[in-house]
Amino acid sequence: MTTVALRQKLHKFIDSIEEKKVKAIYTLFENEIEQSEVEYSDEFKAELDKRVEYYLNGGKTVSATEMKKRIRAIRQKQVK
Repeated sequence: MTTVALRQKLHKFIDSIEEKKVKAIYTLFENEIEQSEVEYSDEFKAELDKRVEYYLNGGKTVSATEMKKRIRAIRQKQVK
């Protein structure tokens, strides 16, 4: 069974079980869940907001294909 299928089954199972079992499962994985939650600094959030505002106001963007070309060019210069 694929990981995607397993995740779907787990989601469906957790959505259907009683509260007591949900709490028990959470307790098993609480440390991992807490560690996986990312906390962004105010400075980082402000930078993201600035970039979104730039984009929404018609700021220039680069396609994924173009960015890959740029990255390859930079890597090739570093190798030389």
